[in-house]
Amino acid sequence: MPPPLSPLALPVNLTAQGYSLRQETEQDRPFLERLYLSVRWDELAPAPWPDEQKRAFLSWQFALQHKHYTEHYYDADFAILDQAGAPTGRLYLFRGATDTRIVDISLLPEHRGRGVGTGLLTAIFAEAAPIQRSVSIHVELFNPARRLYDRLGFQEISRDGVYALMEWRSPGDEFSTSG
Repeated sequence: MPPPLSPLALPVNLTAQGYSLRQETEQDRPFLERLYLSVRWDELAPAPWPDEQKRAFLSWQFALQHKHYTEHYYDADFAILDQAGAPTGRLYLFRGATDTRIVDISLLPEHRGRGVGTGLLTAIFAEAAPIQRSVSIHVELFNPARRLYDRLGFQEISRDGVYALMEWRSPGDEFSTSG
């Protein structure tokens, strides 16, 4: 059983739209797989596979990712973002001594580009800044959300293959140069 969800105070603009966070449960597994497919589907557009094969491949990748997250971030918060009781995304946070790692942040397509991701990130910043904790995330170089991270002040501090490690610090803090 995962640890209890540490509350993250969502901004008023999200709560006013009916958004809330709750702890992920095993019953969320079908939603999480559907969410994963929605996030990764466009990457497979060039593949000459039938849709059924693409779904099977992405389902397999989802299972591997889920296993990795639960083994390596077993003490992280695995939260589901709901709007009016319907799941719309996920936010996985690992709160370390000096850094809050965004393990995963994903939204269904119809909730992207509407300020929801910005609201979640600013809530994380608001929690991290007073205790001088950085916020970090690994981002694929081709991920369109990279523009959001850049706009909100994340800095790339290292690269490993197709991933960039990005870090946010509250104004006045020095950025790390190590990965």
